Amino acid sequence: MSTHEPETVRIGTHDVPVVTANTVVVGTGSAGFCAADRLWEFGQDDVVMVADKVNAGASRNAGSDKQTYYKLTLSGGDGDSVREMADTLFAGGAMDGDNALAEAALSARGFLHLCDLGVPFPQNRYGEFIGYKTDHDPRRRATSVGPYTSRSMVEQLEKKVHRNGTRIFDECRVVDVVTRPTQDGGTAVAGLLVLRTDVPHDGEQSPFLLFRCTNLVYATGGPAGMYATRVFPNGQWGASGAAYRAGIHGKNLTEWQFGLASTKPRWNVSGTYMQVIPRFVSTDADGGDEREFVTEAIGDYGRLMSLVFLKGYQWPFDIRKALDGSSLIDLLVYRETTLRGRRVFLDFRRNPVQDAFDPSALSPEAYEYLDRAGVLFGTPIERLRRMNEPAYQFYLDKNPYVDLETQMLEVDVCAQHNNGGLVVDAWWQSNVAGFFPVGEAGGAHGVYRPGGAALNSGQVGATRAAQFVAARRADAPLDEAAFAAAAAPVLDGALDLVGRATARAAAGVPDNTGDLLRDVQVLMSAKAGPVRSAASIHEALVQVHDWLSRYEDLVTADAGSRRAVNRTFLVRDILTSAYVYLSAMADYVAHGGRSRGSVLYTDPEGDLPHVGYGPTADAELDLPEVFRFRLDRGSLDDEVQETAWVPAGGKPPVSADAVLVDWAPVEERADDDAAGSPVFRWRPRRPIPQDDDFFENVWREFREHGNVV
Repeated sequence: MSTHEPETVRIGTHDVPVVTANTVVVGTGSAGFCAADRLWEFGQDDVVMVADKVNAGASRNAGSDKQTYYKLTLSGGDGDSVREMADTLFAGGAMDGDNALAEAALSARGFLHLCDLGVPFPQNRYGEFIGYKTDHDPRRRATSVGPYTSRSMVEQLEKKVHRNGTRIFDECRVVDVVTRPTQDGGTAVAGLLVLRTDVPHDGEQSPFLLFRCTNLVYATGGPAGMYATRVFPNGQWGASGAAYRAGIHGKNLTEWQFGLASTKPRWNVSGTYMQVIPRFVSTDADGGDEREFVTEAIGDYGRLMSLVFLKGYQWPFDIRKALDGSSLIDLLVYRETTLRGRRVFLDFRRNPVQDAFDPSALSPEAYEYLDRAGVLFGTPIERLRRMNEPAYQFYLDKNPYVDLETQMLEVDVCAQHNNGGLVVDAWWQSNVAGFFPVGEAGGAHGVYRPGGAALNSGQVGATRAAQFVAARRADAPLDEAAFAAAAAPVLDGALDLVGRATARAAAGVPDNTGDLLRDVQVLMSAKAGPVRSAASIHEALVQVHDWLSRYEDLVTADAGSRRAVNRTFLVRDILTSAYVYLSAMADYVAHGGRSRGSVLYTDPEGDLPHVGYGPTADAELDLPEVFRFRLDRGSLDDEVQETAWVPAGGKPPVSADAVLVDWAPVEERADDDAAGSPVFRWRPRRPIPQDDDFFENVWREFREHGNVV
């Protein structure tokens, strides 16, 4: 196996270390490690991995009360099938059927691979892997190893990758993807440029590192850095902007998932945290003026408690449950934090509304659940410790720690997952040959997805990409001269950006990388989070366009600060992503899109949430007009929005499929616009394949041609 040591190569007028490999896996989460391991298992060991920080990322550091893995039913007498699971995934809306079928078909293979590596998924004494129902799940396909399911996956996959001997380059910030034209008029991967964040900018060695490769498996996670109010862990930024600059298309970018989460530390407050019915309290910025604000909209004691209980397993903000259901809680929290500028806390020390807990007022569903759990008594913290002691201990073990016995827990409605992402085909290859987005970076999901489907999708996408690379893309990278020609303008652009930014700092202009990072995140959370409008999207888009179009003359970074130089590229990546995503949101509204998934689009012709009980059930609540909306009701479920970023002076992409409409901008811009122009197309989603499953035919085809076509 190659040692994959960097070799100094002349790129343009600069000497830069270059690593050569067939495939570079970018990202060291569960999807990235799975891809690297699968490539090795399929016989392609000419692989290296790249990470900005190996121990960072959502897979290793995020979770929830009972973090879920979604797979085919592997226990009991309930009926299930690959096709039925594919139908469930497809029913989420705007999901391509070949992705749904692959995720169903490979779910057992991916799951059992993790089991064999040592992930301790629970099974009974006969070997059945017991399951439970999760959201949007008609079966009992879900399973879990507790709050750190994805961490356990990462740890076991990482051990395997180390045993395989795969080289990992840590402390590397993605700068740009290097591409080359193909004979058919398309584009293919040629390499990757990264900034080594552990190398000083003192001129003794290049802080840049180039990878010369045939394939990139892009497992960088979702573009979490776009939002200030997020539950993504510190160090999870994403690197989607580099992909858009390289011509990779986006898919379903509008479809984010939001939900209630603690902010210090960041953690989803799902499951037991809600089922024990804590008190919701808001304060002013300094912690004063405490009030129990939920009662302002939900005056019925029993209904208030029942809706809070339901947030346990209806955790994500779901616009369909906002009119008169549990997602009204999310909207009330959003009103306090975003619209009123207050802080919101969960108080487990006292019961809501009144000191004495009255379970007789609960809905039958909530009463039965809490009765079976033996907790129809006491305070929320007493119920929590009785039902789920580890959930209480969890916050004691975090930094900063919170003792729920004595302290309130600050929460907000946070960005949690991007169901959209970079476009993928049935093998998780993008529109750029050799570029495979897997995990959250890839846009495999639709509007809705069962809880835990993301963990399965990451394993399946990584496996499919590895299969395709090993079978069809084993070619050597570009020769050294051709690679140098392709990489030179990319490297020159990066050096020019750093040179300009550090020159301004040397001239006395203050470093502004931290301010720019904070400002774009705050803007996105305020204008393009779980509640959006055509006006708020436009306002954010104008501001982000201004920052991005002036970025080369705006950003200032201290040359002596590796962090500042790192942020120069990080902020550019986040601004690029925000620009593309905001443009996709504007196009969605222009296309007639209404509220769906985890997003409320303000509509003056719509309805406000209702009281939801008694003789005045249909009466509108006294809520801000930004909460007035109309449901999409599946009107766009059979369409997929694709987005492409066209750089200044560039040409819009050519539709590869005759059924696709032409690419069009959401608004006209000048060809020399420094920020470039996102363009869009809406296409029918790909149906679930109906292949011949007669055994003899499939066996013959498999013997003669294999299954990677």
